[in-house]
Amino acid sequence: MFSRLKAFLFSTQDPYADDIQDFFSRLPEITTQRLLLRMARRRDASDIFTYAQDPLVAEHVLWDAHVHFSDSLAYVRYLREQYRLGKPSSWVIVLQATGKVIGTIGYTEWDEENEILEIGYSLSREYWNQGYMTEALQAVIRLSFDQLPVHRLEAMHEVSNPASGRVMAKCGMKEEGTMIGRVWNKNHFSDVVMYGITREAYTRS
Repeated sequence: MFSRLKAFLFSTQDPYADDIQDFFSRLPEITTQRLLLRMARRRDASDIFTYAQDPLVAEHVLWDAHVHFSDSLAYVRYLREQYRLGKPSSWVIVLQATGKVIGTIGYTEWDEENEILEIGYSLSREYWNQGYMTEALQAVIRLSFDQLPVHRLEAMHEVSNPASGRVMAKCGMKEEGTMIGRVWNKNHFSDVVMYGITREAYTRS
């Protein structure tokens, strides 16, 4: 049975969104004031390794700090395979001024039945606290609601990482509560805070 989202996508006039798999396989480029969000390329592995080997960057995400350059190559291969299969995946975040990849942002889960997309992201520590992730997340939220009839977008952060919650709040997402022991990360179960925004709330804002 098709969801309303899939039914919409099959009938849309948008050239890349014949269906949800096609959208995931050809994530559109997004340009903001300072950033370019685009699909990952093989040569991005070098920039990704520069920040992904930082334990502080990896502390609150579900992947471990990259130890070898091959870890970053494998990650890029994973992203590109997700594109090929039409599965939820991420854009790389490119700093327009330098052309350097400084992070990733994208969809981590797609709940077709309830028309929910979950968003996750990571950013090089060199660029923390400069508004870059807020800029990127705002753009992804806008694209998702403008081009896909999703009902809800959601994201979560570990309780020990409140800075991520502040980014979500700045982008109009609302804190909805803490889930105890929700995520297995770095060899322990972590409490996480859920944020969400519905299409209705986005339209009102």
